[in-house]
Amino acid sequence: MKKEWVINQDAFDTMLDWLDADRESAGCKYEAIRLRLIKIFTCRGCQDAEELADEAINRVIARIVEIADGYQGDPALYFYGVSQKVFLEYSRKNHGQLAHVPIDSATIHLTTPAAVLAEDIETEYHCLELCLERLPPESRMMVVRYYQQERQAKIDHRKKLAGELGIAVNALRLRAHRIRLTLQQCVLDCLEQQPVN
Repeated sequence: MKKEWVINQDAFDTMLDWLDADRESAGCKYEAIRLRLIKIFTCRGCQDAEELADEAINRVIARIVEIADGYQGDPALYFYGVSQKVFLEYSRKNHGQLAHVPIDSATIHLTTPAAVLAEDIETEYHCLELCLERLPPESRMMVVRYYQQERQAKIDHRKKLAGELGIAVNALRLRAHRIRLTLQQCVLDCLEQQPVN
């Protein structure tokens, strides 16, 4: 993954302006995009879903000056397209670890028209929401809380969550991993049941 580019405030502000002229609405859209990216990467079995979502966002921000003026359509779709490239790089880097995820449901091709891309993402998101609802309430609460926050706050948050549950952080990680595998299989089954366009 590319790490050499560092976000500056001007580029971040330009990205927010691209999302919406109203700063509060832009912030809400940014958070929604980031959350959806995390869910997409999680659904695809990525261990570092939050970091991959941030990487996709960073790549968009790095090119924001080039794309903001000429881009037509919903900016969120551009983020999802970039996330596909990040996912493919992650898959290559971690070859074999994602082999159990069928290619059809795990990848969205960049050449796909934007409307189809959005529909595929919405279908994945819908399946994830359904599968989350099927979990026992305590498992659902735990896995949702487990994937909150970022960087140091994420580490502190997970320690706090483990303490609340009375278990070690490693035990929490194992529980979250098992739940994620259950969710992943559920989402894949749900996607297979969706009508083909």
